[in-house]
Amino acid sequence: MTPSLLDLLKKVDTPTVCNAIEVAQGKRGFDAFTRGTMLCSDTGAGAMVGYARTARIAAVNPPAEPPEVIKARRMDYYRHMASGPRPAVTVVEDMDFPDCVGAYWGEINTTIHRGFGISGALTNGVMRDLGDLPEGFPVVAGSVGPSHGFVHVREIGTPVTIFGLTVQDGDLIHADRHGGLVIPPEVIPALERAIQKLLETENLILEPARVEGFDFDAFEAAWAEFEKART
Repeated sequence: MTPSLLDLLKKVDTPTVCNAIEVAQGKRGFDAFTRGTMLCSDTGAGAMVGYARTARIAAVNPPAEPPEVIKARRMDYYRHMASGPRPAVTVVEDMDFPDCVGAYWGEINTTIHRGFGISGALTNGVMRDLGDLPEGFPVVAGSVGPSHGFVHVREIGTPVTIFGLTVQDGDLIHADRHGGLVIPPEVIPALERAIQKLLETENLILEPARVEGFDFDAFEAAWAEFEKART
């Protein structure tokens, strides 16, 4: 991923990237994205972009393993999050879904992850401390709740599933208030131009539609140019 592509990905929303991937692939049908409505801790924060650092947690029941095992795994988790390629996005599956109760993403944990240089968190689990989360670290989560329950780390670096999206450790993630997606490696060389082409093509219809006096004749002419650019 080039610096210019990274900069562009940070500026555009996830629906734009979703469409641009199809432009790069030359067909419709891209399906590596979340399903359903997710919540964002800061809708004005923009997109999080980075390579996935994955883990799985649980919180409904107390851990069955010895405390020393849980503590050691917790440190292994933070070691995993602090390492690896940057930029990075933490992607954590709550194994209790859809009955998640443990708010893993509160003020302390988000501040730690932001300090590690991570761009944000994508999870099917719970967030809390809204209003106290650090600026520049958006959390896109499944729900909001007050308690941490018996939250503990169960797995580190394994494949996870977030709202129907399967993520492997190291996948390139783009996420915002709309949800998240995995960018296929094969489209990365063409993705910057695909985004630019998509934006240019959309402007063929958007700009005329924003002009006062826009009517059907103007629409028909603009739509013809729009369709021509898409083929």
